[in-house]
Amino acid sequence: MIDLGLSKLALIGAVALVVIGPEKLPAVARMAGTLFGRAQRYINNVKAEVNREMQMEELQKMQTNIVEAASKLNLTITAEAAEVRKEVDEAGNALSSSLNEAHQSFDDYEYTPSVPALWEFDAKRREFRRKRMSHTSMLPLWYKRQHGLKTRVQSGAARVARYRPSAGKNAKFFH
Repeated sequence: MIDLGLSKLALIGAVALVVIGPEKLPAVARMAGTLFGRAQRYINNVKAEVNREMQMEELQKMQTNIVEAASKLNLTITAEAAEVRKEVDEAGNALSSSLNEAHQSFDDYEYTPSVPALWEFDAKRREFRRKRMSHTSMLPLWYKRQHGLKTRVQSGAARVARYRPSAGKNAKFFH
């Protein structure tokens, strides 16, 4: 850009004072400042846009590189998966042929697993709970007190009120 030193600025200011006059010089200086500011903002906007375009081009190059790498990785994974699938199929075929041979030797033997139905499990669970509740609820009160078992249900607020120290004549909190 133009190299303006202090001596050049002073010379320009003196010429402007003589040419424009002292009355109009402040208005002209303000106008020149606003125009100079607009020009700087415009130049900065153009620079920023050029930088954004350059970054966008770099990002597009990176995107194409990443897409190419991903496609290569996808191809290798599918090839490996096909190879593994082929090996598993071969092993499955070998196993099924050996199972067929074993099944042919035991044709007359039938095995039916005995898996209880779901309702049987549910019935067993209910029966266990009924027995458990009847055993614990049928304990005598003296036995529950002796062994520290709960004799009745009590809420948390009732428990606090029951075991809170009384605020009677022995309370010396603020004294």
